[in-house]
Amino acid sequence: MKKEKRRKDKVRIIGVDGRCLLDANYTGVSEYTVFLLKKILRDYPNYRLRVFVNSFHKVELKKKLPWLYRSQRVEVKYYRIPNKLLNFSFWFFGWPKLDKLLGGVDLLLVPNISFLAVSKDVFFILTLHDLSFERWPETFSRKRRWWHFFVNPRRLAQRANEIWTVSDSTKSDLVDLYGVQKEKVKVKNLFEAKIISGPNKLDERRKREVRKKYNLPDKFALYLGTIEPRKNILTLLKTFVYLWEKKLIDQRCKLVLAGQLGWKYGEVVKFIEKSSWRRNIILTEFIESKDKRCLYAMAELFVYPSLFEGFGIPVLEAMAMGTPVITGDNSSLPEVVGSAGIMVDVERIDELAEAIRLILNNPHLADYYRRKGRRQAQIINDRSAKTKLFAD
Repeated sequence: MKKEKRRKDKVRIIGVDGRCLLDANYTGVSEYTVFLLKKILRDYPNYRLRVFVNSFHKVELKKKLPWLYRSQRVEVKYYRIPNKLLNFSFWFFGWPKLDKLLGGVDLLLVPNISFLAVSKDVFFILTLHDLSFERWPETFSRKRRWWHFFVNPRRLAQRANEIWTVSDSTKSDLVDLYGVQKEKVKVKNLFEAKIISGPNKLDERRKREVRKKYNLPDKFALYLGTIEPRKNILTLLKTFVYLWEKKLIDQRCKLVLAGQLGWKYGEVVKFIEKSSWRRNIILTEFIESKDKRCLYAMAELFVYPSLFEGFGIPVLEAMAMGTPVITGDNSSLPEVVGSAGIMVDVERIDELAEAIRLILNNPHLADYYRRKGRRQAQIINDRSAKTKLFAD
């Protein structure tokens, strides 16, 4: 009994690769890392964190994550090595060891694939969010494909003592594509979204501010995510043009594309500029995190036609806000949506158009999916809160 108590009271030093925390705009991986850090601090009081960050140009991380610096259980190891030099050294020399840069750790958490080197005797946990670069390589730029080649995710997966994924879909891909043993892969649902209490229960003045800030119309359908080929935006645009031209939906209902511009965004811009319906399409570019909830709440529906997702955070966020969801029946999306949204083959304009028409023209059906979406988001939140990270 005494030995068991001593084991539980033992202080463990957890190293975390926090390089993504220096990103100017937080997306899926950085948001996941923030949640991971908060969960360790909340659920594991005997654990101490050493967080590795690196940037040659000084970034004020303390202003972005003040809670991280306030905790006496966190030590941020900030290096200012040129990233290209560090990455080359990791790749070519296998040095320096990341755990050594952190001053020694009992366990190393790496929340996404990246250039790194790890000592052989350190227990290494790697999070692989998805294998979209393997399933849909044509949706990545040549530069990004070369990056994946040199990082070598397969080798990282083989080196890791344990792999965390955010969905069963990614776990299956790891087993099928990389031959990883099932027992080595653990599905950890580490996402949550604040549930809105009822329809549009947000301050009206706040909504007006956000509407003015992004020049939003009174009535709109929303897409929120990176503007890139994998998100299948061109198909979404063609679908709405078809609906407007055939007068299958209210032509005053516009389409808002919200998100940072990614690879080949020019194709989307060119399509909009040439379209006779260009005034019905609003491209807002990046949306601040504090404004996302308002966008979801004001939208008539949320359409997420992605070809492949490791999880699909925007879908969860939309459901939590009571926004009816239409998305693809592919990869991890059925796990996230369940029966709380309409799932279609997003490569087929007819299926996507019919789903959009049904929601926009049927208020009772829209209300049904609003209620279902909130319940589904709560289930995911509860599952995330109960997720156990470590065995001891």
